[in-house]
Amino acid sequence: MFPQSGKSIVFDNFPDPTNTWEIIETIGKGTYGKVYKVLNKKDGSKAAVKILDPIHDIDEEIEAEYNILKALSDHPNVVKFFGMFYKKDLKCGDQLWLVLELCNGGSVTDLAKGMLKRGDRMDEAIIAYILHEALMGLQHLHINKTIHRDVKGNNILLTTQGGVKLVDFGVSAQLTNTRLRRNTSVGTPFWMAPEVIACEQQLDSTYDARCDVWSLGITAIELGDGDPPLSELHPMRALFKIPRNPPPTLHQPELWSHDFNDFISRCLIKDFELRPNVLDLLQHVFIKQTVGREKILQKQLIELTDLNQQIGLIEKTRHERIHTKKGGHLKMQSAADEVEDLATLEALDENIVTEQLQSRYSRDQIYTYVGDILIAVNPFRKMEIYTPQHTKMYIGAKRTANPPHIFAVADIAYQSVVSYNTDQCVVISGESGAGKTESAHLLVQQLTVLGKANNRTLQEKILLVNSLVEAFGNACTAINDNSSRFGKYLEMKFTCGGTVVGAKICEYLLEKSRVIHQAVGERNFHIFYYVYAGLADRKKLAHYKLSDSKTPKYLCNEHIKLGPDIVSNAFYKEQFDAVEQCFKVIGFTLEVEKLHHKEKSPPTGFPLIACTSRPLSLDRQPDQRAAEARQPAGVRGQTSATLYQYKGFYFEKLYQSMLEIQLQMTKIHDFLLQFKMLKFFS
Repeated sequence: MFPQSGKSIVFDNFPDPTNTWEIIETIGKGTYGKVYKVLNKKDGSKAAVKILDPIHDIDEEIEAEYNILKALSDHPNVVKFFGMFYKKDLKCGDQLWLVLELCNGGSVTDLAKGMLKRGDRMDEAIIAYILHEALMGLQHLHINKTIHRDVKGNNILLTTQGGVKLVDFGVSAQLTNTRLRRNTSVGTPFWMAPEVIACEQQLDSTYDARCDVWSLGITAIELGDGDPPLSELHPMRALFKIPRNPPPTLHQPELWSHDFNDFISRCLIKDFELRPNVLDLLQHVFIKQTVGREKILQKQLIELTDLNQQIGLIEKTRHERIHTKKGGHLKMQSAADEVEDLATLEALDENIVTEQLQSRYSRDQIYTYVGDILIAVNPFRKMEIYTPQHTKMYIGAKRTANPPHIFAVADIAYQSVVSYNTDQCVVISGESGAGKTESAHLLVQQLTVLGKANNRTLQEKILLVNSLVEAFGNACTAINDNSSRFGKYLEMKFTCGGTVVGAKICEYLLEKSRVIHQAVGERNFHIFYYVYAGLADRKKLAHYKLSDSKTPKYLCNEHIKLGPDIVSNAFYKEQFDAVEQCFKVIGFTLEVEKLHHKEKSPPTGFPLIACTSRPLSLDRQPDQRAAEARQPAGVRGQTSATLYQYKGFYFEKLYQSMLEIQLQMTKIHDFLLQFKMLKFFS
């Protein structure tokens, strides 16, 4: 049942509708209830009644609409209001009846879609007439300190006499002298102004009546194209896009006049402080073309409406509106929740997210959207969702046409670069082992396909350089066999036409200390093992002054003795060949050309890597050298008590000095190795 009173109205005070009105037929369905055609039992006139469903939390909207209709429906471009009625029904629930003027001509959206379906489009003069009438209705509201906040084609209705009426004031806001702006995010997503959307997240954001101007600009596009911009997206995703995208335009602006395009661009200025108000737009040249032609245009509109009614309306697409308050949740009246995009859920907390991801993961759906964000859950196995068929499936496709995928992210970024000629950024983040490296590789792979490089070598270079950098910057850790030990910034370059022309990789925060020391159970960077195993396989270790009987110092530590395991590892040998091929494709010169001319030899990067693997030239272990340092010739084998002083020499101090020198040399050597690694990697 309805609460018995709103803030200022008492529902019990309204008369029972059954004494005056009789339902004839159903017209349609609104946000909160159905709309019917009714007959006045007393005078035989017909009207429309919006019967509100028995919902407990809509009394504020009911009251807002009632107050505005009661006060402002005396304008030719605002739907007439015949009163509110209250029907008590203990069995089915109480009902509120809002009886309104009957607009038999349908909405302007119905008219635009019907004409497009017939292969025609609305004449610009008719569009100008409809927009002029809507502007007049909005001017009436704004003068009376009221913002409609849900202007769209479906809320601009036509009468059979050519009248244009604003309807649905459920989310309208009344301003006061002390409060000339609002800060509640309401409306239907595709038509919502950027400043209204911003109020959901930015506590200091406000807006004024010019938000209706933006919505009217979107409606103008709707009259031309049949749908608002971004209508192919889920409404919640549109809310992410509108503030970020450039102002939308008609789908084919070149098919329309300069004046119409200019009118739309004026309505859709993103900074509402610079956006014109309704009075300014009534003076626009596109709108002023209707002056003196009102009767002719009204007659043409009647004819178009009659034709549309005779042929029959196409299936309607309902776009639900949303309503949020500061600190509240984004709320949308929708029939069902979408699980592919978590942003579409009304309630979103840790448990719900976990359940959704777990449910999708159990069905091998590892990708899930959260608005513009793609969540990837690592399956730790190969999946057949990266085939050439999948690559083609996501090229130029609507996001809603296919399941969530990393290829869709690549396509959105690419299409935005080409369409808007602005840089795009994709950030890949996650914990160790989450699959960041693989995701980056797949992203680059798809972008390279989309970019259609003019030569195959460039495509190969872009894909290979990514793998090469990972060989130098990735290592085995306690929880991840292929952990990236650096941050990576990949910049791909495209022409205005969308052709990829190059790529640049920058590293930052390289874990240089890993070159000289690794924690228990961890290893050095992959590249050292690849090179050592590859050189051993080709009998080239001696050429680079590496021992074939003793593992290089920095490829083993006090915890792990790798020795023969490195040389016999087939995977390392394969990766050595792959790295060598990468060097060649990228353009590294071969050392053989400088030194041996015809003898095949690894690229010039290998001597540096081999050099980094070699220890400081101290052939004995520290404890052995220390012991011998404490025993000069002639005294070795004597007791330690005799070593503190011999022939006037104080050997303990000499011993300490030698150890200090050795320690400093080791530190300098380790520092140089880290420096060499950083310079080569960068």
